Amino acid sequence: MDERDPFDFKDFKMPNINIKAVAGAVIALLLVWLAYSSWFTIEPEEVGVVLRFGKYTRTANPGLNFKLPFGIENVYKVPVERQQKLEFGFRTSTPGVRTQYSTTKYQEESLMLTGDLNAAEVEWIVQYRIDDPYKYLFRVINPKQTFRDINEAVMRAVVGDRTVDEVLTVGRQEVASTVAVKLQELCDQYELGIKVDQVVLQDVNPPEPVKPAFNEVNEAQQEREKLINQAKSEYNKVIPKARGEAERTIEEARGYALERINNARGEAAKFNSIFREYMKAREVTTQRIYLETMNKVMQQVGRKLITDEEATGILPLFQLDSGGKK
Repeated sequence: MDERDPFDFKDFKMPNINIKAVAGAVIALLLVWLAYSSWFTIEPEEVGVVLRFGKYTRTANPGLNFKLPFGIENVYKVPVERQQKLEFGFRTSTPGVRTQYSTTKYQEESLMLTGDLNAAEVEWIVQYRIDDPYKYLFRVINPKQTFRDINEAVMRAVVGDRTVDEVLTVGRQEVASTVAVKLQELCDQYELGIKVDQVVLQDVNPPEPVKPAFNEVNEAQQEREKLINQAKSEYNKVIPKARGEAERTIEEARGYALERINNARGEAAKFNSIFREYMKAREVTTQRIYLETMNKVMQQVGRKLITDEEATGILPLFQLDSGGKK
C-alpha cells in the first residue's frame, strides 16, 4: 500500500508554458472582441439610437454601421417602421387565419360606466408606430405601459360622455375616432414619440349579468322600429297616391275650364264676326244663314216632301208607308 501523502507537492513541477502563444491568443481574442463590438447591423424597419457613455450622440440608419468598441458606445434598436398594437379587454393567444383568443377576462380594462349610468364592456385595439425613437427611449420611463394607461383613461372619458346605446350601436365609429384624436394629443403632450394609426372597437357588450334584460330592451326597440317602418311604408303608399290623384283631378278641372273658356271665346268671336257681316248686309246675311241652316237640317231628315204652299188635296198621293223618298 502506497503510504505517500496525496497532497505532497515536493515532486510537482510547473509545465512549460509558451508565453508567445498565450499572448497571441489573448491578442486574437481582443481583436475579435474589437471587431465584434465595433460593427452593428440595423434592419430595414429599424433605426439605431447610439449612446456614448450613456449620452445620446446620433441615430443610425438601416444597414451596417460603426461604433466605438469596448462598451464606449451602446446601440438601442427601435422598430420605427413596424406597426404595433395593444389589446384591451382581451388577449390574442394564437394569431393567424383562425385567430384564437385567451379565455381570461380582463374586466379591469373593459368594464366602463357610460354617461347614462349604464355599464358596458368595451374591447378595443390600438395600432401605433414609433415615430421618434429618442423621445420613446428617454423622455418617459416605460413608455409602453404609459401609453397603455393613457389608452384606458381616454377610452373611459370618451365612453363616459355618451349613452350606452351610442356606445353599443350607432356611435361606435365616432367613439373610436374621438379616442384616436385625444390619444395623439396626449402622446404629443407627454413626448412619447408615438404616432397613433388607428383605434378599433373590437367588441362592445353589456355585462353578462344584465345581458338578458338588455337583449329584451333591444328586441322591444327593434319591434318598435319595425312597426314604425311599416306605418311609414303604408303612409308612403297611400298619401302620395292620393296626392297624385288630387293633382290629376285639379289639372283635369283646369284643362276643362280652359277648354270651356276658349270655346266660349271662340263662339263669341264667331258671333261677333257674323253680326258685323249681318250689319253690313242684313238680307243677304239672313238668306245665307237660312240656307246654311237648312242644309244642315235637311241632311238629317230621312224623307223629304217638297210641295207648293198653295197646292191642296195632294196628301193622299203621298205614299207615306212605302218608305219612298220624294
